[in-house]
Amino acid sequence: MTSSTAFEKARQFLEKEKQFHLGAVTCEHPHPKTGEFSYRIQRNTVDGLRSLLEVDQDIPPVARRAFESPEYQALVESLVRCVERGRRICFTGAGASGRLSIILEAMWRMFWREAAEAAPDRSEQYRARAGCCISLMTGGDRALIRSVENFEDYQSFGRRQVRDAGLGDGDLIFAFAEEGVVSSVIGSAKEGVDLGCDVFFFYCNPTDLLVRQIERSREAIENPGILKFDLTTGPMALTGSTRMQATSIEMLVTATAIEEALVRILSSESPELVENIYGDRYPEPRRTHADLFEDLNHQMLSDATLGALARAVDLEFDLYRRRGRVTYLAQRYLLDIFSDMTERTPTFMIPPLRAADTPDAPVPWAFAKDAVRNTPEAWINLLKRGPRGLDWTRSDYEAMGADPELLANLPALGNEQLFRFQIGNEPDPSRHDSAASALVWILTDEEPDPAVMRYFETEHRKYSKGVILTIGARPFPRPGVESIQIPIRIPGTCFRMFHHLAMKLVFNTLSTGTMGKLGRILGNWMIQVDATNKTLTDRASRIIAHFAGIPYERACRELFLTMENPEVHRLNFAESYVVQTLRRLNVSLPVEPFADS
Repeated sequence: MTSSTAFEKARQFLEKEKQFHLGAVTCEHPHPKTGEFSYRIQRNTVDGLRSLLEVDQDIPPVARRAFESPEYQALVESLVRCVERGRRICFTGAGASGRLSIILEAMWRMFWREAAEAAPDRSEQYRARAGCCISLMTGGDRALIRSVENFEDYQSFGRRQVRDAGLGDGDLIFAFAEEGVVSSVIGSAKEGVDLGCDVFFFYCNPTDLLVRQIERSREAIENPGILKFDLTTGPMALTGSTRMQATSIEMLVTATAIEEALVRILSSESPELVENIYGDRYPEPRRTHADLFEDLNHQMLSDATLGALARAVDLEFDLYRRRGRVTYLAQRYLLDIFSDMTERTPTFMIPPLRAADTPDAPVPWAFAKDAVRNTPEAWINLLKRGPRGLDWTRSDYEAMGADPELLANLPALGNEQLFRFQIGNEPDPSRHDSAASALVWILTDEEPDPAVMRYFETEHRKYSKGVILTIGARPFPRPGVESIQIPIRIPGTCFRMFHHLAMKLVFNTLSTGTMGKLGRILGNWMIQVDATNKTLTDRASRIIAHFAGIPYERACRELFLTMENPEVHRLNFAESYVVQTLRRLNVSLPVEPFADS
């Protein structure tokens, strides 16, 4: 391609896509606490991790304000009404908040299934409630593996997913937009209003700024049928990385509302269930959960916890430095680990999961497996339901206004796509045939599953190293296996929300710390971010402008020039267009500490 073609595409983006230029919004600002993160983590792992976790201190004050708001009370009332009337509840989002949506649905389904087992007289009613929840990730469940390129740029796609789900009058939609600008989620929220749903819109940038700067956000915020939650905590620990504080505050606030509704319902229907969990102290979640999160953050910042986290980071760093691989096993919280693992691909440009029928694709650095089920069963257990894909035709895409590039390369997003990715217990020599490899079993306060234990004790011998990582649980030492304990106390609640938050905080910290040590972050900017949509193209342009010291407009043109003429990277994974552009502009970049072949 010629430079004139690239510059024309850049001109189109600069002149016609101004609504995707987000440099003014708070989530896209660098956080002052982490400006030196990449340098600190490479000098001292504990010091770098401390700077990351200190940013979570921005969350509790925002949660407290949200819990006192009339919108929060309306959300709890809507949840109670939906459950009691047998209406449907839908979580929807894109990218990190799409993964959050899938996790919340799985949490909901597990809660009611376990309630059915604990209250046999209401078993049929409670099992029906488990099925009244749905999650809609932009691009369908296939996007859980990797976001579908450009899908979040279309409001029409979000509208279509809500219609296809059959949502209607009296149903409840949680619309998670992270930065408040995601077109597909805004489309889902608008469609929900048109269908008569209760719609709650969650975002983490200041309302007045969004109304002033972004037309599509203003349309959603000023829509009288949408109740808004402004959950602005400030900049993210990594610039623009909403998988961190944005989805943490979204989970804390929404799961607290769900828990309050559940406690209210069960206190009248099955009070013994509440008593079994809380004893004689019936909680008021809105009065306690911000404090519990604050205490969890203090525990994460303790010397003992930071030291254990640093051991886990240094272990993964050493594996990847030697071009090795890590494979996670888990029991109840495998989906949480899987979510963080798949978010690493677009954030840090590392090899994505590969399908079993593409053996020539690069081997993923990290992988997660179900030790006791085959792949189809593992996916159903992971999601707590069958796959939910998209079977849209070319005419569907044309009717929704898809651009010519998408029409020329329609993605395969049907249900069968998930089963191509073998997360079950099938043998996979690629996980341990490298010079460095680790099988890591993640345990919380659950009892170790004997079947998982047998699998681990047999399989870890094929790897260079076996590791048991316990989070919020006592150590579980085994002969010949490394043991790492994250010594935090996780509050027990009926929805297990703090277990899920603890898993999220630990794995966000672990993956970010490892990538920081590997040089895939510069300062607190994700220089290996994958520019797969308009929002990320804007962020990539800003990163180039920042480090090259050039105007945004020139940075955008240089980015498109690289995108038209990409270099072939020397290793078996992609190097971002951002890094290739910065190299071409002679910007000094970190040298990745990979051993020589």
